[in-house]
Amino acid sequence: MSARLEKYIDDPGLRLEMARRVHYEARKVDLPPELVLAVIHTESTFDPEAISSAGALGLMQIMPFWKLIIGEKTDDLMNLHTNIRYGVTILQHYLEKENGNLTRALARYNGSLGKTWYPERVYANLERHWEAD
Repeated sequence: MSARLEKYIDDPGLRLEMARRVHYEARKVDLPPELVLAVIHTESTFDPEAISSAGALGLMQIMPFWKLIIGEKTDDLMNLHTNIRYGVTILQHYLEKENGNLTRALARYNGSLGKTWYPERVYANLERHWEAD
């Protein structure tokens, strides 16, 4: 996946670190790394310093309130490793909550439960950019 990340991340070291971290964290919670890459693509287009107008932070656009639920108040959500760990944990939590329904879990992740526009974007990025050839 590192080669596919090249068009989004110039630094080869950062590319490799991100690919490894996504693979490691995704596998820890039984998510396909390709799905996680598609979520990151959709959320931040691989900008580790992204900040949304709603206050979501980093690659996977984590809202700070999650620190009180699954982490520590002092966790740095702009840290690549921390951000990816939070993101996969949150997505897995929503997948369990939705009994394996990925579309609903993705909508929850984005805060758009009941709508399909966000899951459709993730699926499109997954198909176009991250699924194995």
